[in-house]
Amino acid sequence: MTDDKLNPRMARLLIGLGVAAAILLVKLFSIQILDDKYKTSAQNNSMVYDIIYPTRGVIYDRNGKIIVGNKVAYDILCTPREVEAFDTLLLASSLGVEADFIREKMAEYKRFRRKIGWQSVVLLKQIPPETFMRFDELKYKFPGFKGQARSIRDYPVNAGGNLLGYVSEVDAAFLKTHADEYRSGDYAGKTGIEAAREKDLRGEKGYHIYLRNAHNQIEDHYRDGEMDKEAVPGRDIMTTIDADLQQYGQLLMQNKVGSLVAIEPSSGEILAMVSSPGIDVDMLADIGRHYKEISSNPYKPMFNRAVQAPYPPGSVFKLVNGLIGLEEGTLRPEMMFPCAHGYPLGDHRPGCHGHKSPLDLEEAIMMSCNSYFTFALRDVLENRKYPSIGAALDKWNEYVQSFGFGHPLGSDFPAELGGTLPSSKLYDKRYPARLGGWKFATIKSISIGQGEVGVTPLQIANLAAIMANRGWYIIPHIIKEYEDVEIEDKYKERQYTMVEQKHFPRAVQGMWRAVNSGAGMGGTAWVAHVDSLDICGKTGTAQNPRGADNSVFICFAPKDNPRIAVAAYIENAGFGATWACPIASLLIERYLKGSISRPDMEKRVLEGNLMARVKTD
Repeated sequence: MTDDKLNPRMARLLIGLGVAAAILLVKLFSIQILDDKYKTSAQNNSMVYDIIYPTRGVIYDRNGKIIVGNKVAYDILCTPREVEAFDTLLLASSLGVEADFIREKMAEYKRFRRKIGWQSVVLLKQIPPETFMRFDELKYKFPGFKGQARSIRDYPVNAGGNLLGYVSEVDAAFLKTHADEYRSGDYAGKTGIEAAREKDLRGEKGYHIYLRNAHNQIEDHYRDGEMDKEAVPGRDIMTTIDADLQQYGQLLMQNKVGSLVAIEPSSGEILAMVSSPGIDVDMLADIGRHYKEISSNPYKPMFNRAVQAPYPPGSVFKLVNGLIGLEEGTLRPEMMFPCAHGYPLGDHRPGCHGHKSPLDLEEAIMMSCNSYFTFALRDVLENRKYPSIGAALDKWNEYVQSFGFGHPLGSDFPAELGGTLPSSKLYDKRYPARLGGWKFATIKSISIGQGEVGVTPLQIANLAAIMANRGWYIIPHIIKEYEDVEIEDKYKERQYTMVEQKHFPRAVQGMWRAVNSGAGMGGTAWVAHVDSLDICGKTGTAQNPRGADNSVFICFAPKDNPRIAVAAYIENAGFGATWACPIASLLIERYLKGSISRPDMEKRVLEGNLMARVKTD
């Protein structure tokens, strides 16, 4: 091999180096000339993003009435690194705050200067337009301070604070689970419809990008606004709520503790949902200012009793037990059971009011006989086709769950709870075999909706819808399909109980007779009667360990082709016929007729104040 010839190995090495160099040059050309994303990234420290907050979607009632809209408010922002010497008294005066507030804020920003960096922080939230205009005229004197417009919620109709929910600034806990979607200073729906449909209502933030020069002064738009992004407004939502009915329900429930729920049986759409006492809509737009007042209220207005309170259902639950007996074949509509002011067997027998004896199914529903339904459930649980009373009880549990009890219904309303139902495991644990175990006499209180049975007002309103439909329901929901907002298929599908539909008409006739038999005929709900409305109802009086009994009533109307089903649950209000019955029937009459034919009853309900009866400790 001569000196002027390259070693093949060396040649390959030089060629490889040449190729690598060429690739590197092409990459550098691409990065520096063709692709400017790295250049943009390098400029990030000098780029200022001016966030544009979207208008939140409007919430309508079922008839197109706006129940939650928007109005403009202003925040005052401060970018601490841009702040120069300024007149503290003049700034405080323009913003309507004390000078010490400004001094304390600036001292705080100075302590966290490194952490804040060039970030803008909120100095004041939701100042009124007149204050913003006063500041805007003088803002040239305050470098580093600026105003930012944002929309806040407006409530043209008092349609229920618990129902609508509120929007507030996100906190650290919220940001941990939503870091990719929100940042400090953003707002989100926290409760009610606002939370349930947050993704639809919030919209998408936009921004304008500006460049900062070497003197930290803002220059023109970056790339003449080419990289700016416009905010996308939130989507509007149409609810199933009838705003006028909701308002009337709130009037009926004022100065009372409990809940009032109305459902359209054929669709499962919630027409009204009242939790009383509730949050006044005037407090919702600025919930932070009123939060302490609301949270310290002993009547817990933030607690939505309609979907979260597990009450004993009382006598309205007799309908379920009677229907289970019919399905199991242990009960026939014409069968009669005696009542001697209560169930005659065992200690601590359920008492009963005076009425005829013996009774059949329709009469027992009409007169709400405790003894009849205790006998009826005894025969279900002592049915010899089951190997034990525990097996019979667990089958009973399955039946009751098919009516929507013992678990959340699956409503689109947030924070819905499922109530409680007993099982054989519960009683085996509570009454172990070594101590004698348990039998029907031990648990007979569940026959009349007491004991270990706990339900929400939404669930018993759904029971009213099941009775109206003769055996099926559509999961109650609060959002209607509207333009591009869809609802899940489950809110369109019928859910059938385990009791065949053929058994419901006799029970429904008993409910009709309870309302329409007339005073003195034994119907416990005769005060709910309204000519031509054919209201069907069932009263309930639920024992309460914390004072007077709870007043309960479920009903629907008309009897055929029903349009509305209602549940009223009033804490410590006594007999079902005393308060819950007139309240629910007034709501039905208002919905179906548009007016009230019983002004004296309405006056009594509106003036009734039962708050003092409720223990709040």
